[in-house]
Order: sequence, then structure tokens, then C-alpha cells
Amino acid sequence: MAFSSVRVGCVRSVSSTAEQRAAYDWCERTFPRAERVPVDALADDDLDLDVYDVLWWHTDDPIDSEVLAACRGSVETYLERGGGLLLSLRALSAVSDLGIDAVAPDAVGVERSPEPTGFSVKSLHAEHPAFETFDGLRFETTVEERQRSFARYERLVPERGDVLACGYREGDAPGRKTIVSWTQGTRSVIGVGDSFAFDPNTATADDADDSDDPGERAANRSGLAEGVLRFLANGATAPLTTRPRTDEEFAALRRSLSADPNRPTYHLTPPANWCNDPNGLIEYDGNYHVFYQYNPAGPFHGTIHWGHAVSEDLVHWEDRPVALAPSPEGPDRDGCWSGCTVLDGGTPTLFYTGGRDRRQLPCRATAADRSLDSWIKDPANPVIGAPPPDLDLLASEHWEAEFRDHCLWNEDGSWYHLIGSGIAEAGGTVLLYESPDLDEWQFRAPLLVGDQEGAGSVWECPELLDLGGKRLLHVSNYGTVPYFLGRFDPESGTFERERETGDGSGGDPDGVLDHGDFYAPQSMRTGDGRVLTWGWVVEARPPERQWDAGWSGALSIPRELSLSDAGGLIQRPARELEALRGDHVGVSDLRLAEESKPLDASGTALEIGATISVEADAAFELVVRKSPDGEERTPIRYTGEEVIVYREHSSLDPAVAADALRAPVENEDDGENGVVDLRVFVDGSVIEVFANESDCLTSRVYPTRPDSTDLSVAAIGGDVTIETLDVWQLESAWPAEDASEG
Repeated sequence: MAFSSVRVGCVRSVSSTAEQRAAYDWCERTFPRAERVPVDALADDDLDLDVYDVLWWHTDDPIDSEVLAACRGSVETYLERGGGLLLSLRALSAVSDLGIDAVAPDAVGVERSPEPTGFSVKSLHAEHPAFETFDGLRFETTVEERQRSFARYERLVPERGDVLACGYREGDAPGRKTIVSWTQGTRSVIGVGDSFAFDPNTATADDADDSDDPGERAANRSGLAEGVLRFLANGATAPLTTRPRTDEEFAALRRSLSADPNRPTYHLTPPANWCNDPNGLIEYDGNYHVFYQYNPAGPFHGTIHWGHAVSEDLVHWEDRPVALAPSPEGPDRDGCWSGCTVLDGGTPTLFYTGGRDRRQLPCRATAADRSLDSWIKDPANPVIGAPPPDLDLLASEHWEAEFRDHCLWNEDGSWYHLIGSGIAEAGGTVLLYESPDLDEWQFRAPLLVGDQEGAGSVWECPELLDLGGKRLLHVSNYGTVPYFLGRFDPESGTFERERETGDGSGGDPDGVLDHGDFYAPQSMRTGDGRVLTWGWVVEARPPERQWDAGWSGALSIPRELSLSDAGGLIQRPARELEALRGDHVGVSDLRLAEESKPLDASGTALEIGATISVEADAAFELVVRKSPDGEERTPIRYTGEEVIVYREHSSLDPAVAADALRAPVENEDDGENGVVDLRVFVDGSVIEVFANESDCLTSRVYPTRPDSTDLSVAAIGGDVTIETLDVWQLESAWPAEDASEG
């Protein structure tokens, strides 16, 4: 459609404001066939809206609900027949009344910003025609100290809409979700609820667009308006949806990120956007289900839903639609946070943390189908109405009490329920509840109270696992994942630690599950009796880098937890991962004398297994993600006492983490030599190291060079013997990434 032939119908209020008149004046100058349509006429059946390629409703005043009710039928018919619709400023708040989305913007009003404002476009939508005039992802459209109306999503997200861009205010403001797109009928609706003002009377001189040389911000605003209106008028299909439901949509989303060499391919990742804690892990009806904390609005924490992935073999995964979303009027309005899944009489039932305002409380949902794609929330939620009143639970600026995350199990006919918390002036704690039927819960006691100097002031994501002979209790304390070994006493409702501390407190933990970028793990028990655990692999790059990448977060590979003959904790990679092995290179009986040697292997998706013997004062070094000239490189060093991942030269990007991560290693001594069995998994930016099946170190690295794929080994300070070393290329866990278009 030629630019000059676009016909825009500008919906005019009964009493048009200066802002609305300025916007429509601009539209008529830009689109010669634009004309104003009285809002009352939208309710007139005789008005032929089909003559317009696109309707634009722009207003800085609230719209009366009766007016919206009268217009709804005409607008729905217009969209069904192929018309496009732009709703801007306060008009975006009309999406619910117009039948476009059940969830309307939760932040609507008037504000004056002390700084210029604009938009941060999601990288996944950078190719959207609405943004074709912009070279980068960020641009400003308004000046500072300008009073303006707005409608945007902050705590909430639309139920169906794609968030195309968020706010920009001297930096990314992802919590302000301001440009949203919907597919309605055969055409699109776009809302631009903020930073979209046209009235020159409130602009500075260099920003006024009624001159021959408009300011850059006004030009940006005009470019955005033109791009949106042209897209809607042309009836084009959006190139990508970040709210996928079909296999084809999931495949397209994964393919759009597949060129990123730092994106993991065999780790469990979201299709795009944000991922944190694993949740609700369960083997059910022949499939393994992993749910995870997910934000469909973008690669940042907020508006948490439950993402869902399913596998038949624990290594090849399939994306499924969002399993759990906040209810705008429910106790989980502000987020569906971490929880677990149990079988109640054979029915999968999940318990999760619902957040609203300053309260976080346990909620429940039951599976509506055997695929676990759909869940029915309990209308009686929350299932526990308040934290225990007799405990001085820690409060924060966000919460009346830290009271979240759930672990449930059935034992001797009773259900037990753990919730993470913290006791003021004491330390992190795990609270124990008991129920005969999952309905009525009685608070028993704190299962264990830690020392805030030793194990942290708040314990999140508690989990109690029966490893046979001992129970493993692990918690997450905002930094690490401490664990305790001991025995659960149902009579007293306490956890009796194997190692006495003398003061009755939790004291120092027995250890940590991982010494690096690993957090909030959760487990499932498989049909063959194994305990498999996944953790959140935390990013080590700033939020703006995550925004630019279009994705954030991954889950670790599944780890099998068990006890050694001596009663210590064993962690080993799940054996199913061997199914991903491809090309292989092996080395044996190689002695290095203070030298470095390249390996005849390279890649960004690798498994490396090695048995190494080092002399006293010597160290073995495996270098991964190495450029040919060594400008970028990540050494993994074994000193005989610890494993260290050096990140000082892992990336040329100065904004990413460059510190060294260390894990002590319990050695197998061979005379004066230290002997270690290493399993190293490299997957894009993720490195997971297992030493002697007991000590783990997970790290993130972000090389910038596409040729940073080489491997080498070295001996430092003495002789090293490589008894065996194997390198396997690993295939992708996501067949969708390799699927062909269509």
C-alpha cells in the first residue's frame, strides 16, 4: 500500500484535548487521507468503518465506560473484517472494555518525568516494521519536565499480548511495559501507552515538531507513529510472537536466538525472555515435566509466570505453553512464584507462592489435563491465610514477612509442607506445616533455624530429600545453596543435624551444593528411585546485556544426588546426558612438563571428562572458549586442593563478570600426587565442573569473538599426567532450534 494512500480514521473525543488535536494534526499532515471520526459515530451502525485502513484512538483523558461499551461492537466487527487499530496514551487502558485483552494496564495516570523518556525495544522485535526507522534498540521521544498522561503495564502483563517495548529513562526501565501488540481477528492491535505526546505547547523549542527542523526526540516519536500506522494499515503479519503456543511459534522463537554463540543449546532454557528457579518437577504419565519461573514480557525479573518444558528421556526437551499465570483479581496478582508438584490421589497438584501487594502466601492448583498444560486454581486460595503469628518473621521493604517457596511430601499418612523464611535477629529458617489432606494446614514448628552469620538471614527454596539413611536439607540464602545432612523427626517436627553445633541452631552448613553461579535448586524422584536436581544458572552480565540478547537464565544439567559409602554427598551428571554425545576426541597417558598443548577439538557445546594426576605444587589447566590468539580464554585450573575458573580474560566485554570462582576439592591422594576426576560441561556461556563427584562449580562466561571455541591443556609449576581425557561434541536438546521454517 502506497504511503500517501493510507487512510487513517482518527477517533475524536466529544471534547477534544490539545494533545489529541496535536496528534491528529500531525497525522493529517503525514497521511493526506487521514480524517477525524467522532467517537459517537463508532456506535452508529450506518458508519462504514471499512473505508479506513487503520483506526487511531489517541487520548490523554480517561474514556467513559459507557462510551466504550457503545463502541465495542463496531470495533470488534472492524477488526474481524481486517482493520488495524492503534490505541495510544490513555486509550490503551480500553483494551479490556473493547474485548481485546482480559487484563488492562494497571498503571494509568498523569506524571511529570525529571528526565527524557522513550522506549527500549525488545531485541526479539527489533525487526518489527513498527521500528524500521530505528538503528538501535533504544530511543527517546519526549523531553524532561513534561507533564503527560500514560497507561502501561507495571505489576501486570497482558493475558495475550506481546510486549514489544518497555520504557527508557536514562537507561532501560523494563518494569514499564508500554508498547504492546495483539492479533485480533485477521489483523493487529498495537498500544503505545507512554512517551507518545504530540502537543507542542508542552515541548521545548528544539523538540517542537511544527518547525522545518524538528528535534531528534520529536523525529523519533514521528518515526514510531508512522511505523506503527503503516504496519497496521498494510495488514502485515508480525514477524515473531513472544507469546508462542504452537510448535511452529516455539521453533521460530528459538531459531531467532540460535545465532548467539553464548546461548546454551543442551541446557534447559526458556524459548526466550526470562528464566529463574526450576519449579514443580515431576515424572508423570511417561514424561518428565520441568516448570520454571518465567517472565513472558522480556529478559528481566518480574510478572512471574510458570514456564513449562517436557521430555520423554530427560535430554530432549519440548516447549509447552505457559502453565500458570497471575490472576488479576487473585492473591497471585503480582506473580506466581516458586513451588512444587505432588500427586494427590494420582492427580498432579501444585503448590506455589502467590504474591499481591506486600503479602506472599501459599496457593494451590490441580491439573486439568494429563499433559499438565492447563491448571485449575483453587478458588479458596490462599490455602494458608497468614504466616505464623507467634514468630518474629523477617520483614522487608517488599514483604510484610518473608514467607515463600514450598516443598511437600507424604509420610506415614500425613502431608508435610516446608516454607522458606527468616526469623528476625536469628537467621534463615524453614517452617514446617502438617495436614491430613492438603486442605487444612497446622503450623508445627521451625524445622531448622540457621545462624545468619553462617548460613544467611533468609532461606528460600527449601527442600528436604530422603537419600536413604540420611535426609538432605538444602536452602538458598540469596548467594549460595547451603545443605545440611541429618534426620527428620516427625514427632518433634524438627530436623536433627548429623553434625552438632552446640547451641541448638543451624550453625554453619555441612557444605554448599555448588560454589558458583547456581541457585534455587529443586528435585524430582524418578521411577527408578533416583533423585535428580536442577538449579537456576544465574547470569553474570548486567541487565542491559540480557536485554540486548533477548534471553536470560538457564537451568543446570540434571544432577543425581546420593550418598557415598562414607555418608558424604555425591553429585554426578545424570547418565541420560550421554545420549547427546557426538564426535569424540580422546587422549591418554599424556605427561606435561610445565607446558601447554592444544587439543584437537573445539566448540561451544562440549562434555569433557578427565582423570588427572598432579605433582606437589603443580597445577593442571584446561582452557575452554579460547580464541586462536588467546585474547579470550577461560582457564579451569586444578591445584591439588581446589578447582578455579578464571574469568579475567573470558570476554572482551568489560561489563561482564571477570572474577575467579573457586571450589575446594576433596582429593584422592596417590603418594605425593593429587588425583582428580573431572567432568566439565561447556554450553555457550555455561560451564559446569564436577570434581570427584562431590564438589561442583558452575560459572558463566561471555566471549565476544565467534572464534573463541578452542581447547588446550597445560601443566603449571610442575609435572602433570593426563591419565585419560575425552572430549565429546554434544547435540542440542531442542529439536525445535533446527526445525525448518513452516
